[in-house]
Amino acid sequence: MAPTYDNATPGTDPIRLLAIRDTPLSVDEVFAAAGDDAAGGTTLFVGTVRDHDGPGDAAVIGLTYSAHPTAEAELRRVAEKVAADFPVRALAAVHRVGELRVGDIAVVVAVSCPHRGEAFAASRRLIDDLKSEVPIWKHQTFTDGTEEWVGA
Repeated sequence: MAPTYDNATPGTDPIRLLAIRDTPLSVDEVFAAAGDDAAGGTTLFVGTVRDHDGPGDAAVIGLTYSAHPTAEAELRRVAEKVAADFPVRALAAVHRVGELRVGDIAVVVAVSCPHRGEAFAASRRLIDDLKSEVPIWKHQTFTDGTEEWVGA
């Protein structure tokens, strides 16, 4: 069984920022939210809209993300689990919804831990669990006129 960590200084929550937004995301905001003087490592992951995906690596025009009304609560549940399973000092995650174009930032997560290995592992779990468990769906449109729903 994995250890459970008591990460927070009394009166503080290691989960510093969680949001689902329909406006452009700020890497600086997420990185700043995950800062902690007791952390020796902070990882930052930025997910962007790529120019190809789907069947046969089709060329992407753009995509639309939509979220279930419970998505922020599910994001919190995922973040709390990561904070319990790793020695997280600070954690932040923001996902965008709405219409995005190639190159736009879709998701930003950052995790600070006492050591780099822990920060990498916690960040990997956070983004992987966010993508697999938080009810956010991607509708992609391709240059050949086809489209695809992902995560639905």
